[in-house]
Amino acid sequence: MQNRINRILSTVLLALVLITLVPPYNALAVTYSGAPAGTNFDDKYYGKFRGKDVSISVYNWGEYISDGSDKELVDVCQAFTEVTGIKVYYTNFATNEEMYAKLKSGASGYDVIVPSDYMVARMIQENMLLPLNKENIPNLKYIDEKFMDPQYDPGSLYSVPYAWNTVALIYNTKMVKEIPDSWDVLWDKQYKGKILMFSNSRDALAIACKKLGYSLNTENEQELREAANLMIEQKPLVQAYVMDQIFDKMENNEAAIAPYYAGDAVLMLEHNPNLAVAYPKEGTNLFVDAAAIPATSKNQEAAEMFINFLNEPVIAAQNMEFIGYATPNWAAYELLPEEMKESEITYPPQSVIDSSEQFIHLSPQTNALMDSLWTEILSESESFWTWGFPPLFALALIIAGKMFYKAKKKKAYREMSED
Repeated sequence: MQNRINRILSTVLLALVLITLVPPYNALAVTYSGAPAGTNFDDKYYGKFRGKDVSISVYNWGEYISDGSDKELVDVCQAFTEVTGIKVYYTNFATNEEMYAKLKSGASGYDVIVPSDYMVARMIQENMLLPLNKENIPNLKYIDEKFMDPQYDPGSLYSVPYAWNTVALIYNTKMVKEIPDSWDVLWDKQYKGKILMFSNSRDALAIACKKLGYSLNTENEQELREAANLMIEQKPLVQAYVMDQIFDKMENNEAAIAPYYAGDAVLMLEHNPNLAVAYPKEGTNLFVDAAAIPATSKNQEAAEMFINFLNEPVIAAQNMEFIGYATPNWAAYELLPEEMKESEITYPPQSVIDSSEQFIHLSPQTNALMDSLWTEILSESESFWTWGFPPLFALALIIAGKMFYKAKKKKAYREMSED
């Protein structure tokens, strides 16, 4: 009940703030069904493609946009279609590497993607993104200056920050009694079979590097091999390597602990109050996910309109409230419920931020090494006795059986000869 009251109050406050802080572009404004009072959008800007049968394809992470399942929050894609007339085809990827591989293999037809910081840099370097026409994205004015001109995209020429957060430990308080304060917990044998790990090389190896005291951006081959060996050592303890599957496993008490993007814990806690979040003392990854346009897009202006819509303060605020991540949009931040602003999951303490590192784009040689090491990790036996012994034992039985049969046959033959 209190949460519902808070939502109602925040919606009223939102409307008042919109009127004063975020005035409409002009008198001719449009809205969408279910919009909070006072919400409107520039019809001259958003009406450009209405009635022209235009569509865009958006490729985003799973569970990473408000889809209307929470009836009190906006369905972003539907609202965009209502306001602009542009149809949105929306699909998901599970990892940056999956998205990159798909586009690199020649997949076209995508107009908006949401890669993480280091992947933005890689795609810029490989000419996989279109430079943005910032005149078509007027809502850039709402992006906090500290998120503009980032290291991964100097000058913010190719991307617009979408959300930011950190990697944390998500754990079940019924299974893990003490608050975990170190990555060491992921190698604790008492949790064998109850540990989940990232199913992508960059995030997984970063954790091993931090446990060893190395930078998560190390390009030192020896350090990376040490990290890989540490993960091979950990493998017998791991229940599964996951991405979106973490939601079901943690919400249904199927695992005790997992490293994951802290913002997603907000959604998990709503379904399982036994879950909690902790930050390792060794430091963690602070990341920014950004909206960008693939070089193969045929609808750049419509794609830029979608990116602009994502940064309408009321849309950005409700979108972040749904996904649980922090917003780089200062006007949207002002519209968030107070409990979200005060959440140390969504907005971690400064001490966590200070001890964090942001991924940077690594050299092609290092990326190739990490891919190779990741393959080794996944293919490495958990133990000779768990998978190597059974097939060899079966083979030995077959050979022994054949030898026994031959010996028996020879004995019978000798007995027949003696007779």
